[in-house]
Amino acid sequence: MSEIRKRKGRSISTKDKTSNSYSTSKDKQKDAASNLNIFYVNLVLGVCAMLTCAYIHSTYMHTIHENQMFFTGIKEVEREISFRTESGLYYSYYKQMVNAKSISSGIQSLIHDNLTEYPSTINILERMNIYQEVFLAVMYRTLGIRRLPIFFYIDAVFNLHGCLVAALFIMSWVLSGSWLAGTLTAVFYILNHDETTRIAYVLPLRECFSLPFTWIQLAAMTFYLKNNLSGWKEKLCTAVIIMSTFLFALFWQFNQFIFLLQCISLFGVWILDMVHSQKVQRLLLIILGSMLAVWVAQFGNTMIPVSLCLSFTLATLLLMKIKGESSQPCSFAMRVIKVVLYSISVLLLMAISSTLLKFVLKVDSDDHIYKFLQSKFGFGELAVKRDFDSRLYLCLDIFDFLPVMVYQHLTTGGIFPFYLLTHVGLLVSLLIAIIQNWSKKESKDSKSEHILSSRQDLAFHTVQCVMFGLLAITTMRMKYLWTPYMCVLASYGITNTQVWTLVYSKLKLQEQVGYRVRHAAALVVIAVLLAIKLPNIFEQLKDLREFWDPDTVDLMEWINKDIPKTESFTGSMQLLAGVKLCTGRPITNHPHYEDKYLRQKTKELYQIYGRREPAEVHSILKKHKSNYIILEDSICLAPPSGGCRLPDLIDVDNGVIPDYGEDQAGLTRSTVPRFCDEIRHDGIQYTKYFKKVFENKTFRVHRVL
Repeated sequence: MSEIRKRKGRSISTKDKTSNSYSTSKDKQKDAASNLNIFYVNLVLGVCAMLTCAYIHSTYMHTIHENQMFFTGIKEVEREISFRTESGLYYSYYKQMVNAKSISSGIQSLIHDNLTEYPSTINILERMNIYQEVFLAVMYRTLGIRRLPIFFYIDAVFNLHGCLVAALFIMSWVLSGSWLAGTLTAVFYILNHDETTRIAYVLPLRECFSLPFTWIQLAAMTFYLKNNLSGWKEKLCTAVIIMSTFLFALFWQFNQFIFLLQCISLFGVWILDMVHSQKVQRLLLIILGSMLAVWVAQFGNTMIPVSLCLSFTLATLLLMKIKGESSQPCSFAMRVIKVVLYSISVLLLMAISSTLLKFVLKVDSDDHIYKFLQSKFGFGELAVKRDFDSRLYLCLDIFDFLPVMVYQHLTTGGIFPFYLLTHVGLLVSLLIAIIQNWSKKESKDSKSEHILSSRQDLAFHTVQCVMFGLLAITTMRMKYLWTPYMCVLASYGITNTQVWTLVYSKLKLQEQVGYRVRHAAALVVIAVLLAIKLPNIFEQLKDLREFWDPDTVDLMEWINKDIPKTESFTGSMQLLAGVKLCTGRPITNHPHYEDKYLRQKTKELYQIYGRREPAEVHSILKKHKSNYIILEDSICLAPPSGGCRLPDLIDVDNGVIPDYGEDQAGLTRSTVPRFCDEIRHDGIQYTKYFKKVFENKTFRVHRVL
């Protein structure tokens, strides 16, 4: 009986275990199902928040543009004039494509263009980055859009910048693991739009098309650099990176400088052993392939193969091939020496390959960039510092150093303090990670645990943001690459899991409580920002204005009415872009200042604002087959501005002391009157060569006899 009882006891015990095991398995399934449901709910909420932020930004920018211009209520010529300087030039090619007899004839007119640099015939697709205008014109024609072409164009740009905010949202979401971080990034970006974007005021600029794809690329790279990424996800990320990298390069002529900074960042995180070499190599190949693809698309634009970016990428790939995958254990000091040697090797290879390519291809169109840099930072001879092209750039505020006012605005907007703390913390963590890794004598697979030990994406962005920051600090125009990064890193710092883990461990809080506190912090910051900024935004939206430039409208309407289609015009680069757009007449020079011959030609034609005899000016204008000159008193009689008046720049280049200048080495005083001012009096020595045919308060037009 006792044995039977024991067996029964054992039998009952086994049944209990089976029952408990079944119950545990069932609980696990319920937990898994619950977690999956939470994941999908969280995903849906995040996507909805992302789309809402993107829509709000696009609509808000569109509203500001409408409020400033009354764009829907003014005449078509006024809408076109509102696209100032190079913006008007770029838009003119969209208009040209839309109004062409067919798409193919429109493309042919761009490939064989004799209106933009009359009398020369140039290939616009080779010279300028205007494929976006081609794409939009083709879409407009093939989709049968019934809206005016200009509205379709601006709507496309505003919608594209909605995609930019969505990309920033995703980037923050992936970095922090919370879609609230993405929402906070979007709030930072939108509420500080004066410092993060200028889309509402200069729609057709190349950066307005290109920057959205920059952030799409960086968002995809954030995914791509995560550890343990599954096969199909990695392929999808790679495809998005390829697409966005190519379009970014295709849409902006400054792509080579941005890519150079990206390649330097990738080289840095590779050589510091923070990102796997295979991933770095693939990203470098994508950048290289994109540049070569754009080179083909732009009919062999010679500026691309001689760019420093291409040379640096080739040098890095060659070094990675020589170094190989294996890494021999070595001391900390030896690691430092190797990094220095590798860096010097890459720079030398870059310099040699770039010089050889320039020599073989006989390219010197980018010389003005180096002169600009020398002049900006005070290097080089006196001739370089007085170089006309360099001074023309340096006299523009957008090429100046980033002013202190920007930091003040970003601080009052809540971004800069959070960004600075976060980025400094990440840089310190990066330094600690490098020291820990290099101090190990074992193989590189055994690394100490630190905040960046498994965060290749965060390591890359930490370095990349430094590169963008340096570019923005030295060139104000590039702040729109840095300030969105500030928004991302500031929101990451506020929602950072490691920081809040440390906080609630010190306060001895439960993990779940700390998790809620982390999200509550993001919500509090969003609420405070909205409370501070929304009243100003509502006031701004009440400010209704209208575009008003009657003198320019008068000029354009006169040209359209009284001047034959074949007659060409000379004037300031900024004005001539509008002449081409609004009238379709040939122009002799324009604001896209990237070609050496055009720069020389523009400097010659600008003698209309110098101290030159009428016969000299007439000879120059006849040489370039100009039929009319348009003179502007706002240029000719401009007040002194630190040597930045166009007449002063011309005088210095001619070896003449400017009107408001003092005696300088190599400059002499001229007794020849200023052409643009003296011609207004119609003296006999001027009427012999020129005839005044139009005049209003702003412009004077003279026919070249």
